[in-house]
Amino acid sequence: MAGLTVALQYEFMQHALVASLLVAVMCAITGTFIVIKRLVFLSGGISHGAFAGLGGAYFLGINPLLGAMLVAILSAAAITRVILRQNQPADATIGIFWATGMAIGVLFVSITPGYAPDLMPYLFGDILTISREQLYWMTGLSMINLLLTIIMFRQLVAVCFDDEFARLRGMPVGTVMLVLMVMNSVAIVMMIQAVGIILVMALLTIPPLIGLALAANIRVVMFYAFVSAVVITVGGLFLSFYLDLPSGPAIVLLGVVSLMAVKFTKVQSLKLKGTSINQ
Repeated sequence: MAGLTVALQYEFMQHALVASLLVAVMCAITGTFIVIKRLVFLSGGISHGAFAGLGGAYFLGINPLLGAMLVAILSAAAITRVILRQNQPADATIGIFWATGMAIGVLFVSITPGYAPDLMPYLFGDILTISREQLYWMTGLSMINLLLTIIMFRQLVAVCFDDEFARLRGMPVGTVMLVLMVMNSVAIVMMIQAVGIILVMALLTIPPLIGLALAANIRVVMFYAFVSAVVITVGGLFLSFYLDLPSGPAIVLLGVVSLMAVKFTKVQSLKLKGTSINQ
């Protein structure tokens, strides 16, 4: 407890702790819909495509995350259009965005005059470097995603579980999908600061998978996803602080261990129930 108090005396740790809670909200809300709809690979395409925005923003001398946000939203809109029209395999389109975004981003960084910027925090994350200004942005974006979820909860659930049935019921499936993809883009750009472009899929996926392993009701799944995301991000944060580890990999590896522990516990519990029934 004393060690925790000592760590929180530092302002950067306070910022990182608040950022962890905000990221947990995004994991619980957007991540759950993405996992249920099986759009995890699409999230990877958006996150890597956003690297083009990062590189372009560096070249223009503006905030890199603003560039990433713009490109992520445009990529999400383009991919959603392809998915809805079904005129080209979705995985091929996502792969194109994945490779093209990284290529354009590296190209912009290489031709930027002066000293080449350090892109490691954007590739693998560094939650310990989050500033107060970034926290304001993260808070605002989290509230927007939360508000959209509350307003469109029934439509989002319907489209994620069965979009054909939702279409037959007269729901605007295309609009709902676009809103979900924009929410996903916002969540991805927020998480880039925590775990980086390369690891963002893990943080978006692991907490919802833990929630789905523990519950069936989607609201309960989101609750468990939020709790597990808090444990993973805050735990990884303090591991990186005390053991002098990179924060992004520490958070993701703690998440993987947590998911394996939950799955193992569930399997053992089912075996015990089976044994008791047979007896």
